[in-house]
Amino acid sequence: MVGLERTILPLIAEADFGIASKAAAVAFIATFGITKAFMNLFAGSIADRWGRRRILLLGWLIGAPVPILIMVAQSWSVVLAANVLLGLNQALCWSMTVVMKVDIADNNQRGLALGLNEFAGYGGVALVASASGFVAASYGLRPEPFFIGCGLVVVAFLLSLFVRDTRDKAALEVSAKSLSIGPVFRQVTWTNRTLAASSLAGMLTNFKDGMLWGLLPIYLKSLGASVAEIGHVVALYPATWAVSQLIFGPLSDCIGRRGLISGGLAVQGIGIASLVAFNSMAGHLIAATLIGIGTGMVYPTLQAYVSDVASVEWRASALGVYRFWRDAGYAIGALGTGVLADRYGVAPAFIIAVILLFLAALAVRRAQ
Repeated sequence: MVGLERTILPLIAEADFGIASKAAAVAFIATFGITKAFMNLFAGSIADRWGRRRILLLGWLIGAPVPILIMVAQSWSVVLAANVLLGLNQALCWSMTVVMKVDIADNNQRGLALGLNEFAGYGGVALVASASGFVAASYGLRPEPFFIGCGLVVVAFLLSLFVRDTRDKAALEVSAKSLSIGPVFRQVTWTNRTLAASSLAGMLTNFKDGMLWGLLPIYLKSLGASVAEIGHVVALYPATWAVSQLIFGPLSDCIGRRGLISGGLAVQGIGIASLVAFNSMAGHLIAATLIGIGTGMVYPTLQAYVSDVASVEWRASALGVYRFWRDAGYAIGALGTGVLADRYGVAPAFIIAVILLFLAALAVRRAQ
């Protein structure tokens, strides 16, 4: 569902709605990120009361109108409304897949479990980003690419009917009363330096992702790339991200998490710098690969890191708070770099992201 938008929605903003401002064009990512971030805060506690499977099914019902709304939208506000629903869909569904895998994984297999989870998710992002670019190049930006989304919702809902709930498995581990959201929020945000550094690393990882989601297609188009070529670059980044998680998730179980996290932030920065340095399709493909590898180093590792540090009694809530800050990065990155791109150009916005990623890598290295 997210991959459906990555290649073509920034182009639709310009082509169908005449939105010249980059900040306005990427506003759909901000509505998505803000909604997903706040819903993440409560998804874990709701799932503890209602069960994981019910929330998973509810998420897919909420996401069902998204591709239809974008297909028929006559104003940009309808697209923004669709992305509010997409944010709710992703927060509920993806949070449940994370929580359920943490429920059933042994302590020394969390990196493996979450690596598999994120591989599946971002493999889907890559496949559909590429497919939507191909369909758009052949038939147009709307409505044909969004027929894919309609099919995805139906298949995902039907698959979710066969998922077994894992709430009882988690309940067996709990020996004390869970903490309320306030104390957990403080722990994950600033009180616990390890958790706070993890939240910062996650936020800046998705800061970069929100920026690329909105600006990368526009940047490549300004350099003369075709819609199909844009689709290749946009898809290669999450494809590499997806596959590399199968390596780095389990590796973090063996060699530790912190080095992979700080190193991954630095590799992401190097990849974005390469986008600016190389003005060729081959160079941009190399840059997309580096960004994907760097993201794959941190994405499952950070969630496993938070799960390691947080006590089981408040682990689901801690993951929710971490995912709140991580996904707030979508909105901050999209809007912040969109404003910078309007004023100074896309390349300077990319360089700002590089600096922030290296600072976050330093913060993780120094966290205890």
